[in-house]
Amino acid sequence: MTEQELAAKIVELIGGTENISTVRHCATRLRIVVTDKEKIDSKGVENLDKVKGSFFNSGQYQIILGTGLVNRVYDEVLKITGDPDSGAKDAKEASPVYGNKFQRAIRMFSDVFVPVIPVLVATGLFMGLRGLLTQEAVLAVFGMTPADVPQSLLIFTQVLTDTAFAFLPALVCWSAFRNFGGSPVIGIVLGLMLVSPSLPSAYDVGSGAAQPLTFFGFLNVAGYQGSVLPAFATGILTAKFEKWLRRRVPDAVDLIVTPFVTLLVGAMLALFCIGPVLHGVENIVLVVVEKLLFLPFGIGGLIYGSFGQLLGIFGIHHILNFLEISMLAQDGWNYLNPIGTCGNVAQAGAVLAVAMKARSAKIKQIAYPSCLSALLGITEPAVFGVNLRFGRPFIMVMVGGAAGGFLASIFHLRATGMAITGIPGTLLYLNEQLPLYLPTNVVAFAVAFAMTWFFGFNAKMEEQS
Repeated sequence: MTEQELAAKIVELIGGTENISTVRHCATRLRIVVTDKEKIDSKGVENLDKVKGSFFNSGQYQIILGTGLVNRVYDEVLKITGDPDSGAKDAKEASPVYGNKFQRAIRMFSDVFVPVIPVLVATGLFMGLRGLLTQEAVLAVFGMTPADVPQSLLIFTQVLTDTAFAFLPALVCWSAFRNFGGSPVIGIVLGLMLVSPSLPSAYDVGSGAAQPLTFFGFLNVAGYQGSVLPAFATGILTAKFEKWLRRRVPDAVDLIVTPFVTLLVGAMLALFCIGPVLHGVENIVLVVVEKLLFLPFGIGGLIYGSFGQLLGIFGIHHILNFLEISMLAQDGWNYLNPIGTCGNVAQAGAVLAVAMKARSAKIKQIAYPSCLSALLGITEPAVFGVNLRFGRPFIMVMVGGAAGGFLASIFHLRATGMAITGIPGTLLYLNEQLPLYLPTNVVAFAVAFAMTWFFGFNAKMEEQS
């Protein structure tokens, strides 16, 4: 089945174009907001070739396709339904509201941060490769030392590794404007204002190398390098303000008045109002999370490794994107990734045990590929297709994730990037951590496999499914 045929069947089985309100996608899933969820033929969708599973969560019907394929199918769906960004700005307001306020807030995080993640993934890989190529042990293989590396090459690698995080507020503002109906180019400029070279850098102010600017005799203002929440809130509020303004400004002067007023209000809002407050809130959240992760004796890793997988089931895992991005922007390290990776690898171990013990050919056909997908960082097929379906294997996943998370915490593992785990995630640990990263994940896999084999799955469960 070609991507065009698959897209056409998906649209047909979810009730046709008239039942589609908006279409989005993340790294692995097609995310569709529908008018009437009762019109969805979920079994028909799941039986389609190349579809690894589907579920309804946080007001979205999510179809698991996998990396790469989801982008191509999304493009084909848009050819059928039309570009949601062209007419959905107002349609969005009339879309059906699913989920409680908390779930909708989490979906808002997802809609803004997911489009930014691919460039941060690339940046993380650049950091990992730079760390590998500048290690003394690696250079010694070629008869070199760190002093032999040309300065121009180091500067080039800094361009690759530092740019995305240096201008992170611009990326976040752009995505917020794009998702909330504003003009994305205004969002980019507003985000760049938050890291303008005219402002003292947040890093310099934090180190004492520079002093913040003082406004009104009491308000200290600096750049928002390494900060996410101020750009996030500023982008959303200013995008909504721009839409409100455009409805009231005469067409004859809209081109002049609307961008001018929007940027002026947005910049003042960010620098003098919500920026200082939310920057403080962001720092508090990061301190609390890091204190949890760094609890003594590996307790923090054990807790997050065990319960972190539950976040995905309830559709609130995207809030972690904000935390990971903030950690990387602050000091270049991601402390959540190594522990979360253990949970994903544990999913692979549990689903492999189910595949090997199952008698049903259909379950084996789902479970074996799901194991490989989970090892590559795509856990949805394993979670929703097998482990959560039978229940008990998912509990064993939590045990395996806890074992791996405990070791990751004891070893103080930390990643150079985000959004990739398992085997691809190895690229984020191409330094002295690699000999610890690999056995940690082997333990998570082995514990989940053994617990599922002996206690988590049996023939009776298979018959009752």
